Order: sequence, then structure tokens, then C-alpha cells
Amino acid sequence: MKALKVLLIFALVYVGIVVVFESLLGYLQPANESTVVITTTDEDGTSNDRVVSRLDSDGQLYVAANHWPRAWYRQALRNPEVQVTIGGKREEYRAVPVSPAEHDRLMAEHGHGIVFRILTGFPPRYFLRLDPR
Repeated sequence: MKALKVLLIFALVYVGIVVVFESLLGYLQPANESTVVITTTDEDGTSNDRVVSRLDSDGQLYVAANHWPRAWYRQALRNPEVQVTIGGKREEYRAVPVSPAEHDRLMAEHGHGIVFRILTGFPPRYFLRLDPR
């Protein structure tokens, strides 16, 4: 019984760490030269900006849903006409879900370390290719 309590406390503390880490990232949205701002539109027509990591591979621009909060990703799937701001310049793109081969290549090229994966609670990772319009 004591081992079960310890395990439960550990699990709750871990979930708390993941929630705090993810919440801080969502609130602070740290931006630098390896990030872009993607603007998606929800069902009501409201535009939403989100800072995401920029991934370049094989001459293409990609972004990834790396965290549990991923409303921007679902919005881009529903309405793939997005805007992307890179270095202060906003341009129009079409967000395209990647093929299984692209997914595997991107995972190999742009994998995350174990510390990041632990802190984010091991979320599944989904990629979008951004094709210029």
C-alpha cells in the first residue's frame, strides 16, 4: 500500500511539472531565430498567433506540434490557409499534413532529447509542411 501511495504521489508531481512547463511555454511563447509565428483561423473567423519552431528540411519549411496544447494545429488542419511571420515578414502559406515518409525523415533530422520529452509529457509529434501560396 505504501508503494502505491509513493507511486501515486510521484505521478501527480510529474503531471504537475508537465502542466507547469507546458503552461509557461504557452504563456511566454519564447521566440528566436529558429521560430516562426503561425497565424491560424478558428471556426468563428478569429485569427490566432502561435510561436512554433521552424524546421527546414529538403528545401521545404515545416512546423511541428510538439506539445499537448495544439489548438493551432487543429485549426490549420481545418483551415489550411495560414499566415507565417518569419523575421518580421508575414506571408501566405498552405499547411499540408506530411506523408509517413516525411514524418519519419523529420523525426530523424529534428528529434528531441529525452529531457524535453520528459518535461512535455511525451506528446505525439505531428508535422505540417508549409507550401507558399
